[in-house]
Amino acid sequence: MEEEKETEQNDQNTLESQPNSQPTTLSKNAQKKLLKQQKWEAKKAEKKAQVKEQKMKEAERKRKEWEERLSSCASEEERLKLIESRRELRKERMEKRAEEKKDKLQRLSKAKEFGQNIVIDLEFADLMTNSEIHSLVQQGLVSCDSIAKNFAVMCEMALLHLREVGGYIAKTSDDCISLVSGLSIVDNRQIMYCYAVNRRCTSPSHLWLTGCRGEMENQLQRLPGFDKWIIEKESQSYIDALQDQKENLVYLTADSETVLDELDLKKIYIIGGLVDRNRWKGITMKKASEQGIQTAKLPIGSYLKMSSSQVLTVNQVVEILLKFVEIKDWKASFFEVIPQRKRGETDSVELQGVDGEELENEDDPSDTKKRCIEVRSTQ
Repeated sequence: MEEEKETEQNDQNTLESQPNSQPTTLSKNAQKKLLKQQKWEAKKAEKKAQVKEQKMKEAERKRKEWEERLSSCASEEERLKLIESRRELRKERMEKRAEEKKDKLQRLSKAKEFGQNIVIDLEFADLMTNSEIHSLVQQGLVSCDSIAKNFAVMCEMALLHLREVGGYIAKTSDDCISLVSGLSIVDNRQIMYCYAVNRRCTSPSHLWLTGCRGEMENQLQRLPGFDKWIIEKESQSYIDALQDQKENLVYLTADSETVLDELDLKKIYIIGGLVDRNRWKGITMKKASEQGIQTAKLPIGSYLKMSSSQVLTVNQVVEILLKFVEIKDWKASFFEVIPQRKRGETDSVELQGVDGEELENEDDPSDTKKRCIEVRSTQ
């Protein structure tokens, strides 16, 4: 009898020492998101393995081809000449890349005086979690695999520990999905992407980052070569940094009644840098109205309809503007930048909420990585 009582007491102590041992039950919506993420991860891993295998095969093919060329040489002198010619070819390629880099830097410097001014407003950091800020700036420090494997546990931790974060209260598992997914579910690198795309343009624009302070600045400083970027970095608000040009400020917001038909070199176009816009609908329009500055929205609805989500990322909006500066054609710019999965075939369909105001991490991480690699490798 005493042994049974002792066993019951031990079991009770075990339960008390582990009050939250069971992970929080996910809602159906959260489970669907998790399943979708797991499928995406599996597909990504498979694609990564295929690309790696193809690269290895190509490297092996080139190695064998080179060895065959060397072995086919009739004399040692001919062999040495072949090796030297290869070295010269490599040298020429390196010199060409250096010259291209120099030209790009010169174009960026010239854009500071003659280019179209585009501002990314980073003053919304207090409305975002650190993970969402990380998503906007770079995203990718935490592996997606580790998040997928421990997703339920992380949601439970979020419910237990994440309360008021940046003015937002996490109450449900779906709220925590939003918070957790900001870590690195999608490899976005939005601001880094914007700089990389602008750097490659034949007619680059003059990019600004305003409100660059606090956690936002800390995250930006982690980007490779950020200090060397040819870009304006202001800790002040754009309203203060550009106070002498207030009449030329134009905030791109979905709630504006003004449709942007052309880009004016005298104007300074502002894009709101805010992840999870759905929590703060109309915030950029309200901000612009209170500051007494102009607003406008992109004319996407005049040229195409969206087949899925009606939101664009910061980098997509920036790239659309950059493309229009280059080709002066809105329709071509939209079709060039907006992923096919997000747009339909019919033109001239009225849209709601499609412009620089709302953000969504829907870029293909592999594509974004390819476009950002230039910044990493050439700083």
